[in-house]
Amino acid sequence: MIQVLVERDKRHIRKIEVSGHAMYDDYGKDIVCASASSILYTSFNAILTFDKEALEVVSKEGYMCVVVKKFSEITDKLLDNLLEMLAQLAQQYPKNIKIK
Repeated sequence: MIQVLVERDKRHIRKIEVSGHAMYDDYGKDIVCASASSILYTSFNAILTFDKEALEVVSKEGYMCVVVKKFSEITDKLLDNLLEMLAQLAQQYPKNIKIK
């Protein structure tokens, strides 16, 4: 199962940590893992296009951690959108992805 841990304060998402594998299908055929990865990388790359110093990203097999270093309206909106897309994915595949 993919576990998504979100840390936020009253105004901002501060950190997103994603770990595990969806186990929906065989490696390389897993549409849940592919969807989650696409959502994460597209969102983080979009944020970094606006401000290369906005995020600190650590990524390795089965793990990604993103810490927000600089807050902005664009960063907040893109991170909110990222979480909404992951929530929709978790709603469709509740046995494969969980958001905390």
